[in-house]
Amino acid sequence: MRVKRAVVAALVAVMAVGGLTACGSGSSSAGQGNPDAVLNVGKPDGPQAENNNPFLETSALSNMGYRWMIYEPLVMHNRVKPQEPGKPWLATKWDWSDNFKKLVLTVRDGVKFSDGQPMTAEDVAYTFQLLRDNKALNVDAVPYKDISAAGNQVTLGFDNSQFVNQVKILQTLVVPKHVWKDVKDPALDLVKNPIGTGPYTLKSATPQTMIVVRRDSGYWQEAPKVKEIRYTSYTDNNAQVNALVNGASEWSFVFIPNYKAVYTNKDPQHYKLWFPAQLAVHGLWFNTEKAPWNDAKLRQAVNKVINRDDIFNQGEAGYFYPKNDQVTGIPTPAGDPFIAPQYKGQSVKVDVPGAKALLTGAGYKFTGDKLADPSGKPVTIKLTVPSGWSDYITDLEIIKDNLAQIGITATVEKMNQDAWMKSVDTGDFEGLMHWTNDGQTPYDMYRDVMDGNRYKPTGQGGINGNYGRYKNDEATKVLETYANAEDDAARTAAMATLQKIMIEQQPMIPTSAANSGGEYSTKNWVGWPDDANPYGPAQPTLRNALDIVLHLKPAA
Repeated sequence: MRVKRAVVAALVAVMAVGGLTACGSGSSSAGQGNPDAVLNVGKPDGPQAENNNPFLETSALSNMGYRWMIYEPLVMHNRVKPQEPGKPWLATKWDWSDNFKKLVLTVRDGVKFSDGQPMTAEDVAYTFQLLRDNKALNVDAVPYKDISAAGNQVTLGFDNSQFVNQVKILQTLVVPKHVWKDVKDPALDLVKNPIGTGPYTLKSATPQTMIVVRRDSGYWQEAPKVKEIRYTSYTDNNAQVNALVNGASEWSFVFIPNYKAVYTNKDPQHYKLWFPAQLAVHGLWFNTEKAPWNDAKLRQAVNKVINRDDIFNQGEAGYFYPKNDQVTGIPTPAGDPFIAPQYKGQSVKVDVPGAKALLTGAGYKFTGDKLADPSGKPVTIKLTVPSGWSDYITDLEIIKDNLAQIGITATVEKMNQDAWMKSVDTGDFEGLMHWTNDGQTPYDMYRDVMDGNRYKPTGQGGINGNYGRYKNDEATKVLETYANAEDDAARTAAMATLQKIMIEQQPMIPTSAANSGGEYSTKNWVGWPDDANPYGPAQPTLRNALDIVLHLKPAA
């Protein structure tokens, strides 16, 4: 989910004059200890409607992140190290067979829901049945088929290999059957009283502040040291950063352009941020159905002139979305195990002469400092971006200047976010910055970029990936081969072919890796993940947020 973008440069000026005042209802006990053992979490998302449905990504419960304090997954997976085996959670064991067409889960004994009822295999099976029978809840579109429970085991059966969906399946949260069986419409229910197996229950919720409190007893593992978590939804990035600086917010995920001056330098001992890369990318997408951007040679030339160092240091403030210059587009180091031997260690470097030679060799011509396509038409591109997404705006301004070096006239047009989202959905654009999904392997990233099964013609909405309307039968077939391969050797061969297609066709241009980071304060709580101990991503809305809270201990 993409964080809101708001320029916070004005914040620097305010601080220079005389500091900041705390915003919102969150409070800090900095300087007084933290006797109530409270943790304050913030997001810059504005008022939240009361909705605690754990299956809906748009609910306040999910958007703010307290979903993972109340509901728990079967397996805890660390997306910072996607190749690591998952950590047993509500499931103690999981066994795949028949080329990932069958899964047997062993459900942990002794787990109780917050209402005191025991969690059993029946609850796990029922949760999967809810996903299978309610398409709106199954956001990952996993093709569940056979589901059964016996003793402490749940067995799932599928028609096709679920190798590429295995983490999605294992990360499924569990809901109580005795509660949900009486819900008339699971996709619309607001879930006034969320009941899960997690260590916290919902105490109160307003449009701005949601509070969860630690269960008195009954949690299946050692109770967290944090007794209460207060989630505050601030009006915008400025208010959120303000709260971080003043200690009203101790944990967040927000873009801060001048993060040293604005945030970390205000209390270097305690104010930290950590933004590790994951297996997903941000970059420049073209509508490949629109000439001349349907020409791979032109897209390759553009790839050669984009200055990724400037994008990282200026657009992404030197920390937010890590630089991605691997020729395959696969972010490193998370993606290192998947990069084919012939591409290891190869990076994209700015090469204006090489780009010009590539263009002239493909029939393009230069008239003065302007580029014309083989038909003689000037090459131009309109780059669109939502107003307020400050990093993307800067990224595109950099790209605009880069394109001028090979005679391409680019313009950057800011627009309403909803209108921009619609243009992405219908393909009504020439060029824009966008992202891909992440996964345990680069498959999810490549699928988002070039899966023909996700293709929709320009003008048709309801798209889910392949935003560039890229059509390549070979890429689609190889993605299917990877997903259904019988062994690792076949998957490795398919992944190498996908990398070759990416390099030769350049359907989009990765410039940055996605991140799963966050800002946090060690003033009251220690035990946060970092480079030295990357046990999970630092973003407070991900499943691993619960694992982080369980790691936290009061600061000395």
